[in-house]
Amino acid sequence: MPQIYFLCTGNSCRSQMAEGFGKTLLGPDWQVASAGIETHGLNPIAVQVMAEKDIDISKQQSQLIDNDYLQSCDLVVTLCGDARDKCPMTPPHVQRIHWPLPDPAAFDGDDEAKLNQFRSVRDQIETAISHLSKQKDGQ
Repeated sequence: MPQIYFLCTGNSCRSQMAEGFGKTLLGPDWQVASAGIETHGLNPIAVQVMAEKDIDISKQQSQLIDNDYLQSCDLVVTLCGDARDKCPMTPPHVQRIHWPLPDPAAFDGDDEAKLNQFRSVRDQIETAISHLSKQKDGQ
């Protein structure tokens, strides 16, 4: 079973949303996980905007990178420069992709503006994983 790992700084927003979409869009033939360089806890706004897409990530937990899982992955996707730059070395068989997405939790604005920033990042992740799913299916 192929394995994919979504990594960002705190494993609270971007990588958590990517894990939710990965499990949904890549399906049961893939083992999907997410982690961070640090753990910042699951962001409630990420949970809220994913629920708008009927994907429940509320039971997911913020995790540190598991080196054993990382080394056995087929694909590692970094979602921020911090994760890309600090990700441990991987063997040559591990494909690495970088999606430079803004941190929605760092957005400074009122509640509605923050919610819209989370939705924007969520939608970018959904599009990227949809494309990835089609590539893996050979479409």
